[in-house]
Amino acid sequence: MWYHEKVFYQIYTLNFCGAPFDNDGHIVHRITRINDFVDYFKELGIGGIYFNPIFSSDHHGYDTRDYRVLDERLGTNEDFKEVCQNLHSHQIKVVLDGVFNHVGRGFFAFKDVQEKREASPYKDWFRIDFNGDSPYQDNFYYEGWEGHYELVKLNLDHPDVQRYLLDSVDFWIDYFDIDGIRLDVAYSLPRWFMAMLKDHCRQKKEDFFLLGEVLGDNAGYMFSEAHLDSITDYPGFKGLWSSFNSLNMFEMAHTIKRNYKEMYQGQILWSFVDNHDVARIASQLTDLEKLPLIYGMLFSLPGIPCIYYGSEWGQTGKKEQGSDASLRPEYEKPLPNDLTEYIKKLVEIRNKYKALQLGEYNERILTNKQFVFERVFENQKIIIALNLDENEYTISLNEQKAHSLIDNISIDSLNNVILPPKSIQYYLIEN
Repeated sequence: MWYHEKVFYQIYTLNFCGAPFDNDGHIVHRITRINDFVDYFKELGIGGIYFNPIFSSDHHGYDTRDYRVLDERLGTNEDFKEVCQNLHSHQIKVVLDGVFNHVGRGFFAFKDVQEKREASPYKDWFRIDFNGDSPYQDNFYYEGWEGHYELVKLNLDHPDVQRYLLDSVDFWIDYFDIDGIRLDVAYSLPRWFMAMLKDHCRQKKEDFFLLGEVLGDNAGYMFSEAHLDSITDYPGFKGLWSSFNSLNMFEMAHTIKRNYKEMYQGQILWSFVDNHDVARIASQLTDLEKLPLIYGMLFSLPGIPCIYYGSEWGQTGKKEQGSDASLRPEYEKPLPNDLTEYIKKLVEIRNKYKALQLGEYNERILTNKQFVFERVFENQKIIIALNLDENEYTISLNEQKAHSLIDNISIDSLNNVILPPKSIQYYLIEN
């Protein structure tokens, strides 16, 4: 499928566009700022944009008010339709955040319940006890997501709720022509609901992409029962930065083997070095000289790689209270630098070679500070050689005639090849 071959770019849309935290309903056409970045995305080699929530919400986007109206702080539906058309004209796919587990207190159906109580036709859209009370003193109790009562849990068992959500997805596909959905807190959604959504979307668009947010591992049911196309690889994310910081590549190798040789055979996971919920990789790594190398791993290991906006030019940020300014900053223009150019080269290589997109993974050399593996697809083989040491490291592999894709030089043999300190190489084996 197309999504196996793409490099994605994640945007926390409200913050990226400079929207205020509170939604007062006033329409400001901020989403069109994305159009100023489209040429940059194309030049970087991006094949898909994943937008964090864009629909009308109370504050941060995950507290939805209306699934069929662009957040007023971003503009109008017509504005976003124009953005989607622009991205599609540059062969860039569009994936939206689908927040189907819960809504905000400003959601139209919940507000109707607040007003009419038992007389509301929407009272069964939520799990409500009219004999209790909520922390907001609504004079009725409702279930909030994981104790967060600003996030009102939907009753997905109710046919009208299912119909409303599926009709909303139809609207996204028909009006915006979106290509996929990332399911927020998929681990909290009923498996049957996700399978129903998958079947519905594939009837609308046969190559539609459904990604599930999963925080742990051992989630094979997301493929077998929920019928999702991919899930977020948090174990792989942790394995990457942790193995780099501890100089213990055995951790990364173990995680990859567990993912792709044991738990998720035949599946491809969504891979990343940071996102909107974790520290920026430039703040996570203890040695910033390794920053280019961890991207070298991201684009060569199995997975659907995603860049979190701004990290490709080294944006820092720690996950702390009030850290939105660094984790989810506003940008008015791209700020590319040497790191961006290096990542651009890596993306270009991945986009060119099927072995890096779809190839079988095999481990070749593993030490604490060195990791050599291959990706093989049909007659194409690429060997990735990482050296985290401050000293040179010599590898000897029984491979003749190789081409270094990063340095663009030919090599007669991979016997006694010296890896420079803190380096990564992609060797295309020439048959």
